[in-house]
Amino acid sequence: MSGTNTARGRIAAIGARTNRWVVLVVLCTSLLLVALDSTILYVALPSVTEDLKPTSVELLWIGDAYPLVCASLLILFGTLGDRVGRRRILLMGYSLFGAASALAVFSDTAQVLIAARALLGIGGAMIMPATLSILRDVFPDRKERAVAIGVWTAVAAIGAATGPVLGGFLVEHYWWGSVFLINIPLMAVMLPLCRVLVPESKGRSDGPWDLFGALLAALGVLGVVYGIKELGIKRDLLAAGAVLPFLAGVALLVLFVRRQRRREHPLIDMRLFSRAAFSTSVGCIVIAMLALVGLELIAVQYLQLVLGLSPLETGVRMLPLTFAAMVAGVLGSANLRRFGPRGMVSTGFALTACAVLLLCLMGEQDRPWLLGAGFILLGFGFQTTLFGAYESMLTEAPADDAGGAAAIGETSYQLGAGMGIALLGSVMNAAYAPGLGHVNGVPAATSGAAGHSLGEAYQIAANLGGTAGHTLRAAARAAFVHGLHVTLIVSAILLFLGAVAALRLPRRMECETPAAEVAAPRRPSRAESSVV
Repeated sequence: MSGTNTARGRIAAIGARTNRWVVLVVLCTSLLLVALDSTILYVALPSVTEDLKPTSVELLWIGDAYPLVCASLLILFGTLGDRVGRRRILLMGYSLFGAASALAVFSDTAQVLIAARALLGIGGAMIMPATLSILRDVFPDRKERAVAIGVWTAVAAIGAATGPVLGGFLVEHYWWGSVFLINIPLMAVMLPLCRVLVPESKGRSDGPWDLFGALLAALGVLGVVYGIKELGIKRDLLAAGAVLPFLAGVALLVLFVRRQRRREHPLIDMRLFSRAAFSTSVGCIVIAMLALVGLELIAVQYLQLVLGLSPLETGVRMLPLTFAAMVAGVLGSANLRRFGPRGMVSTGFALTACAVLLLCLMGEQDRPWLLGAGFILLGFGFQTTLFGAYESMLTEAPADDAGGAAAIGETSYQLGAGMGIALLGSVMNAAYAPGLGHVNGVPAATSGAAGHSLGEAYQIAANLGGTAGHTLRAAARAAFVHGLHVTLIVSAILLFLGAVAALRLPRRMECETPAAEVAAPRRPSRAESSVV
C-alpha cells in the first residue's frame, strides 16, 4: 500500500499547487500546434516545389520526415519523461519545436527543409506523450479526467482538420514559409507559461532507464512505419524497398518486447497488454485510424480533382467534420457515464461506418448537403470512438506508467494512419486502374499510364486534347468515383469490425478509484526469485 499512498500523495500535492483546468488549457494549446503541423504543409507543397525545386524523393521526405521521426521516438521520450520529469521533456520539446520552425522558415534548399521537418518530429515526439501523461497525473478523478480527455482529443482533431484550411489561407496570402512562422511566437509564449503553470510530473524512477531498449523501439517503429508508407506509394506487396524495412522493424520490435519481459525494470510493463481493456483500446485506435486516414486523403483528392475545389475551399468543406468532432469531445464525458466504454466505442464505430456508407452516394456532381451531413456524422462518430478508446487505455495504465501508455496510444495512432494510407490507397488504385484499361479513341499505353493516378490522367488528357483528351478525362473521373465507392465500402467493413472488437471493453465506467491507480505488483528481483 505504500506505493498507492505515495501516488495519492503526489497527486494531492499537484492539485494543491495548481489549477488543473488551467493546466489543461496550456497542454491543449501545445497539442494544437503539434496537430496543426502534421497537416498544415500539405497544401503548401506545390509552392515549396516551385521555390526549392526538390527532386521527387526529396519532396516525399519533406512530407514524411515529420510523421516518421515523430512516430519512431514517441516511446523513447514517453518513457524518458516518466523517469526524468514530463514537464522537463515538454519544455525541451517546446524549445526544439520553435528552433526547428525558425530553421524551416528560412530554408533555402530542400535538404535544409527536410532536416527542419525531422527536428520538428523530434519536438513533436517530446510534446505529444508528455501532454497526455501530465493530464493523467493532474486529473486523478476519472469523471474529471474523462472531461479533460474529451477536450484533449477534440483539440487534436481540430488541429489536424484546421491545418489544411489555415495552410491554404497562409499560402494564398503570404508564402509557404508562413506555415512554420506562426509556431515561433506561440512557442515563445508557451515556454514561460508551461514553466510557471504546469507542475512537474514523474512516474517510476526505480532502476536504470533502458536506453538500448528505447533505441530498439525507435528503430523498430521507424522501420514498420517507413515500410508501410513505401507500400502505400509503390502499391506492390513484393517491393523490396517496402518489405525489407517493414520486416526489419517487426524483428526489432519483437526483440524489444522480449527484452522488456526479461528486465527487472522495463521501459514498458508488457503486462499492461494482458488487460483486456488496455489491449482492446489500443487495437480500436489502430482500426479507427486504419479505416479513416487513408480515406480522408482520398476525399481531399475527390474534392479537388473531381469537384474542382481549391485547397482553401476543400478545407472549408471539411469544417463540418471538425465542428462535429468538437461536439463529440464536449459530450464525451457525459456519454461515457451514460453508455460506458463498450457502448460508447462500439456506437462510435457504428456511426462512423454509417457515415462512410452514406458518402457512397457521392458522384461526379457536387452535392454539398450530402457531403456536409456525411462529414458531420463522420466527425461525431470518429471522435466518439477515439475518446472512449483513449480514456479506457489511459485509465487502465498505472499513473507511474502514464508516459509509456500515452506513447503506446500515440504510436498506435501513427501506425494506424500509415496502414490506412497504404491499405486504402492500394484498394483505391486496384479499383481505379482497371476502369482506364480500354478507353475508346485512346491508345492502350496512354490509358494505362493514366491509371496511375487521377492527377496524372488529367495531365495526359490535357496533352492529348480534342475528343480523345475529353474522353480520357471523363473516363478517369468515372473510374476515380468508382474506386472511391469501393474504398468507402472496405472502410465501412473495417469500422464494423472495430465495433465488434470494442465489445471486449468494460460495460460500465467505474467511477471509484480504479484498479489501475493501485501500483502494479512489483516484480521480484533475480535474487528474490533465486531464493524462492
